[in-house]
Amino acid sequence: MHIITSIRDIQGHIKKLKENHATIGFVPTMGALHEGHLSLVREAKRKNDTVVVSIFVNALQFGENEDFSHYPRTFENDCKLLSQEGVDMVFHPDAAKMYSKGFCTSVIPGHLENALCGKSRPGHFRGVAVVVLKLFNIVKPDIAYFGQKDFQQTVIIKRVVSDLNVDVIIKILPTMRDQNGLALSSRNAYLSEVEKKDALCLYKALTKAQSMVQAGIQNTENIVQEMEKIIHTTKSATIDYISIVSPETLEEVPMAHSGDVAALAVRIGKTRLIDNVILLFS
Repeated sequence: MHIITSIRDIQGHIKKLKENHATIGFVPTMGALHEGHLSLVREAKRKNDTVVVSIFVNALQFGENEDFSHYPRTFENDCKLLSQEGVDMVFHPDAAKMYSKGFCTSVIPGHLENALCGKSRPGHFRGVAVVVLKLFNIVKPDIAYFGQKDFQQTVIIKRVVSDLNVDVIIKILPTMRDQNGLALSSRNAYLSEVEKKDALCLYKALTKAQSMVQAGIQNTENIVQEMEKIIHTTKSATIDYISIVSPETLEEVPMAHSGDVAALAVRIGKTRLIDNVILLFS
């Protein structure tokens, strides 16, 4: 497995692969890898000749008073896991090279950045869009893989790729969960054992939403109220938002239909967690 830190070096490797008509699967990450990331890697391995994983904690997507300086960084263990999965290249660039002196370009994903997480994290999705577009231009993947847990991110990335005619296929894989239903996340490392149990209220609320629509209840105000009741039973939990939205526009819908998305962000203690479920009718 090659560990590459230079943009020029990885571009050279990619050029040779392209000349030999090798397909490239790409998994962009911020490190602190878990089984969710590895599920993306395995799918990329199944579908491509070469797999590239980036590890880069992107400062542009962290706002003031967010956890950039404390975000878990476990590079050596990440590389060990990726090597065991048979990854071909790890791209681990230096921030000063990714954002050189004078860097000022932004990618603004319109109304999509203002919904859901964007309300409490202004500028976050501009930072996501910039770094993902840069990584696509550097790695030039045929297919890039993302997890459904970051649903708003996936919608924005697909929109950017479509709007700017980026030559890459975006694949979204299901959220990976632990045996109790907690969505796997690098930020779970912040949770105490008690808080991990408390965090199950997110999945319980989403499961309630799913059961309600399967019972024929479509009024989203009623569904959200029931979800809120579940979250409020957990003392350590503070709701950021609970919404049921269109999967394309991220606009809230008054009546749920199959394919709409129930999404929520909840703080468990000091840790902000997100999760979602695609609502399917019986």
